[in-house]
Amino acid sequence: MLARDEALKVLAAHYTDGITVGVYQSIFDWMQIRPHPLNYLCTGAMGQAASHGLGIAIGAPNEKVVVLDGDGSLLMNLGCLFTIGHAAPENLVHFVIHNRTYEVNGDFPILGSKVLLFEEIARIAGYRHTFVFSEIVEFKLMIKHILELAGPVFVNLHVEPGESYRQDYVAIHSSESRAIFRSALHARLFGHQPENEPSKTSPDYSANEFHQ
Repeated sequence: MLARDEALKVLAAHYTDGITVGVYQSIFDWMQIRPHPLNYLCTGAMGQAASHGLGIAIGAPNEKVVVLDGDGSLLMNLGCLFTIGHAAPENLVHFVIHNRTYEVNGDFPILGSKVLLFEEIARIAGYRHTFVFSEIVEFKLMIKHILELAGPVFVNLHVEPGESYRQDYVAIHSSESRAIFRSALHARLFGHQPENEPSKTSPDYSANEFHQ
């Protein structure tokens, strides 16, 4: 089976400079594996990653948007799959980190996780392409192709925890994180920084500003 951090490292090697929308443990890992000002840390609640990612994909149609969802999180908002299927953003790639547990809330098991086929629901909902992986070799072979496809694309990753990364709630809920992303997105879309916004090229998630 895939280790979550190894799968994210494979993704990071092929997706070095794009917008990423994540939720909880997936984004905790990602912000350490690929620190970047276009990491969107602001979903605020479980179940919202795909909806926020859809909004950004519609608002920035020329930018690739990768969503790093959780299985427990997606279960709280399955309707978003049909909204995405209907909107059909070609620039959206939706990954689900399927570990069969509500990890950040105490490792409580997800009921029905052994029979839950997210990729089938996504296919029925209208995603153009769906994939499922449980081995790192196959994922490595396919990731470049997946990122080149016209979306919406859905990828279900069956994972084990892998290396443990710090759960930095301060960073994901901070106004500084929001300002960094807003500034970076404005610069990407319009070629310049907005007035009165920070202009960091890469956030330092270990900095004191996130841990006061």
